[in-house]
Amino acid sequence: MLKVGIVGGRAMSFVNAINSRDDAKVTAICDLDEEILNIQAENIGLDKSVRFRIYEDMLDRADIDAVLIATPMQCHVPQAIKALQSGRHVMSEVTAAVTMDELWWLIEAVEKSGKIYMYSENYCYTPEMQTVKAMADAGLFGKIYYAEGEYTHDCTELRNWHGQVGWRSYWQMGTRGAFYPTHSLGPIMQCIPDDKIAEISCFSSGNHNPYGLRNDDTNIVMCRLRSGGLVKIRVDTVSPRPHNLMYYQIQGTGGCFEAPRTGGEHKVAVDTKENPEGHKSWRPLSDFSHLLPERFRSGAGEGAGHGGGDFYIVEDFVNAVNTNTQPFLNVYRAAEWTAVALLSQLSVTNNGRTMEMPDFRPGMSWDEKRIKL
Repeated sequence: MLKVGIVGGRAMSFVNAINSRDDAKVTAICDLDEEILNIQAENIGLDKSVRFRIYEDMLDRADIDAVLIATPMQCHVPQAIKALQSGRHVMSEVTAAVTMDELWWLIEAVEKSGKIYMYSENYCYTPEMQTVKAMADAGLFGKIYYAEGEYTHDCTELRNWHGQVGWRSYWQMGTRGAFYPTHSLGPIMQCIPDDKIAEISCFSSGNHNPYGLRNDDTNIVMCRLRSGGLVKIRVDTVSPRPHNLMYYQIQGTGGCFEAPRTGGEHKVAVDTKENPEGHKSWRPLSDFSHLLPERFRSGAGEGAGHGGGDFYIVEDFVNAVNTNTQPFLNVYRAAEWTAVALLSQLSVTNNGRTMEMPDFRPGMSWDEKRIKL
């Protein structure tokens, strides 16, 4: 039985996914806000003896094997490192870090600990993008050389539990650049798992919002892959528009995929043996639902957040711990996808300057752990 401690009371979708399993259970919870702590602990059914306001107290006193981090993003790395150093496994919400130096600290801590670190990029686990991934794995798109992802989410009204201006106004919309790219990037990059980002450039439309926020209204990041392919990411959290959190497009030599922007169905146009010119006409993505891995068709994730994705990402975390195998969403992918945000800040403030992406991998030398201009 994997015993999990939760830090951050906003992780309830993950909590439900953990407690739905026979081999995992939430056994402790921590939150600075005592009201949130008690409300969520009551929802879970946790005794007062396993409720903590101080994170270090939970690590010292709770009977836990792993920590699920769902706190504000500036807390992720310090809390992950403390958990790893205490001998616990870690699953961390996005983004992985708020500075490039933090990424190096995190990687070094994971490597030294020998524990499992998993990046909680749950958008990778939506059934639509898992179907697209299965099609990519089957070669139906041919060689993928272009993709797009967009995260357009008006966050200007988001406040903390008590209705006050919270951390997002500082650590997200208080910075320039594409501060939150991994929901757009992860589902794309999992379709080309052997490729990596080589360099990025970030451009913005300028600052037009009336809120006094530093973040530009729209940020566009162009990522050049090591294969030569391109990925375009849009992050916009202040423009006045309806939410559209999951728009994606993939283009390959054998066809393409396109998600709906404002409703409708996901579409593909691909060449098949039955129709070698299938790229000329759209088909519903559901025509290829038979390629979706069985576990996603089982209904096990029904009711979990992100289309059931929160259930399956927890399943992969628990399996990684049980088999002592680093997951696909490991610390190196977490670092690369998060670094897009951090390097975009430097790029956009220097007129779209191209920034080289470090080759995140085990055994990096000290010389590689720096930003190159």
